[in-house]
Amino acid sequence: MPIETLIGLIITLAVILVILSVFLSFFPIGLWITAMFSGVRIGIFTLVGMRFRRVRPSSIVNPLIKATKAGLEMNSDKLEAHFLAGGDVNRVVDALIAAQRAEINLVFERAAAIDLAGRDVLQAVQVSVNPKVIETPKIAAVAKNGIEVMVKARVTVRANIERLVGGAGEETIIARVGEGIVTTVGSSDAHKDVLENPDLISRTVLTKGLDAGTAFEILSIDIADIDIGRNIGAQLQTDQADADKRIAQAKAEERRAMAVAKEQEMKAAVEEMRAKVVEAEAEIPKALSQALKDGNLGVMDYYNMKNVMSDTEMRNAISKINQSPNDDQTDK
Repeated sequence: MPIETLIGLIITLAVILVILSVFLSFFPIGLWITAMFSGVRIGIFTLVGMRFRRVRPSSIVNPLIKATKAGLEMNSDKLEAHFLAGGDVNRVVDALIAAQRAEINLVFERAAAIDLAGRDVLQAVQVSVNPKVIETPKIAAVAKNGIEVMVKARVTVRANIERLVGGAGEETIIARVGEGIVTTVGSSDAHKDVLENPDLISRTVLTKGLDAGTAFEILSIDIADIDIGRNIGAQLQTDQADADKRIAQAKAEERRAMAVAKEQEMKAAVEEMRAKVVEAEAEIPKALSQALKDGNLGVMDYYNMKNVMSDTEMRNAISKINQSPNDDQTDK
């Protein structure tokens, strides 16, 4: 065989393979045959149209085959619309099959809405069949006698399919249960009442209807653990007493400072009076001198006065010498 003929044959085969691969990429013959033998009626041109709409045909056909085999009435348009909206088609179909087996009334539109809302619709169906247990952290509450009680609860919930769209999640359930625990413990006269009857908490929380507006239905609330914490009442009284003590000390210090200031003022007043006395005594010689000058006081009168003063000082000195020590102590 000539070389030119062999090269031409190879090129022809390569072109045929390229054309065939392009054809098969746009015309998923294998997937169409699988669908036909599975009882799914879907046209080849419908699959080609999915290619042009940027939809992977296997993402629609495989869930459609699964739904058909499970006995669900489904068409490719709904699945394709949900896929284009950003939903998980396979998960929605699995949820519908699980709901059908569990005899739960769940239609495609609601399942698609739940999936587009960001919730796991398959898990919601499973939780609706098999209830889930939510364990709360330790919640601290204080009874009327001031004793702190720490409670841990287990909440058994079941998913409510009707309220999954727009309903609150697990965090809301935990917060509401914690509110119920704090209310029940806070309304108890003593912590012993809670320890003796922990079912008081369960009854109070259940009667409040805490599952309203949530995506769950509360089946039961079980108290898993109760611990005694601090004596908050005694601690508050101690803190109050300490505060009162500091206030009293501050007031006493204020009174002491005022007394010290008053004492200093009195000392200053005494010194001022002594200064006035000294000043007055200093005026006596001037007055005597002026009296001598004016002739109101004679020289002999002045000497007589000095003699009287000397005689008085001598008598005072003698009286102090003759006074016994016992008399001195008595005088003191």
